[in-house]
Amino acid sequence: MLTGEIRSQVDSIWNAFWSGGISNPLEVMEQITYLLFLRRLDDLHTLEENKSVRLGKPIERRIFPEGNDSKGRDFNDLRWSRFKNFAPAEMFAVVDEHVFPFLRGMGGDDSTYAHHMKDARFTIPTPALLSKVVDMLDHVPMEDRDTKGDLYEYMLSKIASAGQNGQFRTPRHIIRLMVELTAPNAKDVICDPASGTCGFLVAAGEYLREKRPEILLDATTREHFHHGMFHGYDFDNTMLRIGSMNMLLHGVENPDIRYQDSLAEDHAGDEEKYSLILANPPFAGSLDYENTAKDLLAIVKTKKTELLFLALFLRLLKPGGRAAIIVPDGVLFGSSKAHKQLRQMLVEEQKLDAVISLPSGAFKPYAGVSTAILIFTKTNSGGTGHVWFYDMHADGWSLDDKRQPLLAEEKLGVTPAEALTEAEHAKNNLPDVLARWLRLRSAQGLVPTEAEGPGLRSLSGVETNDAETSEITRPRTGQSFCVPKTEIAANGYDLSINRYKEVVHEEVGHLPPKDILAKLAKLEEEIQAGMKELESMLS
Repeated sequence: MLTGEIRSQVDSIWNAFWSGGISNPLEVMEQITYLLFLRRLDDLHTLEENKSVRLGKPIERRIFPEGNDSKGRDFNDLRWSRFKNFAPAEMFAVVDEHVFPFLRGMGGDDSTYAHHMKDARFTIPTPALLSKVVDMLDHVPMEDRDTKGDLYEYMLSKIASAGQNGQFRTPRHIIRLMVELTAPNAKDVICDPASGTCGFLVAAGEYLREKRPEILLDATTREHFHHGMFHGYDFDNTMLRIGSMNMLLHGVENPDIRYQDSLAEDHAGDEEKYSLILANPPFAGSLDYENTAKDLLAIVKTKKTELLFLALFLRLLKPGGRAAIIVPDGVLFGSSKAHKQLRQMLVEEQKLDAVISLPSGAFKPYAGVSTAILIFTKTNSGGTGHVWFYDMHADGWSLDDKRQPLLAEEKLGVTPAEALTEAEHAKNNLPDVLARWLRLRSAQGLVPTEAEGPGLRSLSGVETNDAETSEITRPRTGQSFCVPKTEIAANGYDLSINRYKEVVHEEVGHLPPKDILAKLAKLEEEIQAGMKELESMLS
């Protein structure tokens, strides 16, 4: 957790950027990303120096060369530990004229991070601002993975609060829910083809560190975690830099974060490569056929980006792979041929596991569209039996543009520190979604019973007896229930929850006819008496 002091420092730096003339929050984030990368390079070089001293051998991997650069500046002056102590004017000159040219041309670090720095631009406008930012970042304990990860996440939240750029950021509690529902494991190869700031990949990594810490103790699985597990695509270089740095600061050494227009390029090299896809792809876009990858059009002929991304996920997943993705509600009930074709494909040819309806304000303030989470498994041979539906009413935050927390921090999120009462469940459905899902999967033999953990049923504060724990037989008047594939097929593969949910009608008591007539007669007498009284007053 970040201290209030660090938060206030970040806030003051952010305000300084804005008052200094940089009004684009992505540009602010980008400049901070460059500086964090420079600090990382200095830390790596220091490690190499210490290793050299211990072994009594020359430095094997020198990041900062010996001697001077082309402009006569000592390369050591380009290190964070040196220029941070310079006067503001000299620091500004060194960073602008020496450090950034070095950053763009460096070849000593062959990681994904160095690759995304090759077109780095220095746009901090004044020496005073640069000095202030460097001083703030220098006081953050970067050896603590949690602290530096939280710091970067807090800065990323500034993008979300800045309005039009918020579409890059999916609420972190929704991301965590999707990760918990899919339960990544040590062998997974995870991909987000619309990665943005890499929030899904970061959350998957944090889940594994928390739930499967043994992964990092074994050499083989640790190598896979750092170099083979995480893959993200984007076609915005700024987002690639920010996403890469987000992964680095959360402790992933070399993820595959690369430039790729996911819908426009052929996917022969990535076909059936991934075992888990987590994504919130762009909604409501439209592409011309000539600009769309032919292998996707072979699955479904459409111009709608949300449908093309669904086709992409089916293309990228290996058989047995699973996906949790966010889609606009139109995907669930759209009447076009492409909509119906894709839904039929998910139900009949693959295994559609769940449709979780999200509150309509989940993506405010920058999008009010109703959305849902689809969870499915690629089988290429069917397998859908019952589809689990959940009607989420609340996610712990207000559903207006302010998105304020409705509960104390320890009762927010998917796995709150304290069990929720029924009243608190009405404000945060996330623990109940996970509890019911795990119970369903356990009943199906897909999750070990012990995965539920102690006290799982009490997480929501709603479930209290075993007779109510069968999701298959639960009545359709509640928040969750299952629908058989045959019924979905009979409804044209409509996946909207309102198609299947039953509304409870309250019973209204009726008086006997004799009593009703007596009441009407008495009412008529009262009206007649009132009329007579009014006539006498007027006369």
